[in-house]
Amino acid sequence: MKNVTLEIDGRTVEAGEGTTLLKAAQSVGIRIPTLCNDDRLEPYGGCRMCMVEIETSWGRKRLVASCVYPVEEGLRVQTNTERVRRIRRMIIELLWPSSQVYAEEYGVTGSRFEPGLTDCSLCGLCLRYCTEIKKENRIYFEGRGIERRPALVEGSELTCRACGECFTLCGSGWIASRC
Repeated sequence: MKNVTLEIDGRTVEAGEGTTLLKAAQSVGIRIPTLCNDDRLEPYGGCRMCMVEIETSWGRKRLVASCVYPVEEGLRVQTNTERVRRIRRMIIELLWPSSQVYAEEYGVTGSRFEPGLTDCSLCGLCLRYCTEIKKENRIYFEGRGIERRPALVEGSELTCRACGECFTLCGSGWIASRC
């Protein structure tokens, strides 16, 4: 595998081709907050808490989810700009109350948005764990947009309660409250 050289928060970082920005940053001790990332699971990019600002070698700047964006030669990455912090504060408000783990760090004391249909942050950790690790497929998302919410396959409550492995992944406690 070929190595790629990039800059993260002013530091030169080398990472293997195909490595995500999140993993590259973590490899040199740079912390990027996440809600939907778990090293045992495939990258998902659902919560967007790990947004960073990138600048390509030709000068284009944009925000990307670091858990799914691969490293690129010459890429410049900023993990804590005001633009990034503003986005993270918005995400904390949108995912309130399940995002409270970062509320104090980003100065968020509540949400100006009405709560949705569920306290679930839609991070997908429970259903991804059930599908990728357990190979059970007992949890899924139903609905679209603001109507989207997790659901259990009919008759799964007892099986899920007996397993319970995904309960600790759920920051909101949604899955444990349904089984």
